[in-house]
Amino acid sequence: MRNAFIKTLIESARKDDSICLVVGDLGYGVVEPFKEEFPNRFINAGIAEQNMTGMAAGMALEGKKVVTYSIGNFPTMRCLEQIRNDCAYHNANVKIVCIGGGFVYGPLGMTHHATEDLAITRALPNVTVFAPGDLVEAEEVTKAMLEHEGTCYLRLGRGGEKRIHEKIENFEVGKAVRICDGTDIAIFSTGAILDAAQDAAKLLKDKGLSVAQCSFPTLKPLDKETILEYANKCKIIATVEEHNIIGGLGSAVAEVMAENPSNAKLIRFGLNETYTSIVGKQDYLREQYGISAEKIAQRIEEHF
Repeated sequence: MRNAFIKTLIESARKDDSICLVVGDLGYGVVEPFKEEFPNRFINAGIAEQNMTGMAAGMALEGKKVVTYSIGNFPTMRCLEQIRNDCAYHNANVKIVCIGGGFVYGPLGMTHHATEDLAITRALPNVTVFAPGDLVEAEEVTKAMLEHEGTCYLRLGRGGEKRIHEKIENFEVGKAVRICDGTDIAIFSTGAILDAAQDAAKLLKDKGLSVAQCSFPTLKPLDKETILEYANKCKIIATVEEHNIIGGLGSAVAEVMAENPSNAKLIRFGLNETYTSIVGKQDYLREQYGISAEKIAQRIEEHF
C-alpha cells in the first residue's frame, strides 16, 4: 500500500510543483524515488515530528501542499498539538500520512500499534480522515487528498495488502465503496482490514445469508446515506476496524444510527477499549482481539 501511495504521489508531483514531502528520518527504501526526482521538494526533518509538523504548516501557509510521512503513532500523537494548532486551526494544506495503521508493526509492541489514531484525528475540526482498504483505494485516496483543500490524515497499511478492487469508478471523498449488496447483514470496514471483512462476508454467504459489504476509505466526512440505506433494509450492521471501537468507524456509524433510528442491530468489531499488551504479527493479533475473518463471521452469525 505504501508503494501505491508513493507512486501516486510522484505522479501528482510531476503535474503540481507545489507538492512537497517532509519525512521523519525513515522510509528511505520507499521515499528515495521522490527525493531523487524532486530533491528541492524533499526534506528530512529528523526524528523530530513536532518540528516536522510545524515546518509543514509554515510551508503550507506559504502556498505549498505538504505531505508529512512517518510510521504508526509518530506523525499523529507525538505532534498532536502542532496538528491541531498549526495545521487544522488554520486549515493549512498539510497531508499527514501514517504508514502502519493498526497492528502492522505488531512485533514492536503497543508503542507502535496505531489503534487510536482515527478517533483522535476524526475529533479535530477541519481534518479530513482517510483509511483506504486496498491498493486501488490507496491510489484514489492519495489523488483525492492532494486535490482536497485543507488538512488531511491518511492512514495506510505497510505492504503486501491484497488488491480487492479491479478499479473504482468515480471515486468521491466522503463516499463508501460498495463491494456487494445484500439484505440480511451489512459489513462496513475502514482501512486495510478490508481483506478480513471480505473473507468474513464470504463465510456468511456460504451459510446462505445475504451479505452486503462496503469499504469506507473516507472516515470523515462519512457516507451517512449508505449507512442509513443498509440500516433500513438489513437486520445487522457490523463495523470492522483495526482500531479501538471508541471513536473510530464503529462510533461514527453508531452516531448516525442513533440520530436516525432503524431496526438494525449494530455490532462493532475492534479493540474493546484496551491497549495491545500482546505482541506478534498482524494476523496473530487480529485473531487474539477477535477481528480475524473467522471470529467476525462467528460473532455475527451468533447475533443473527
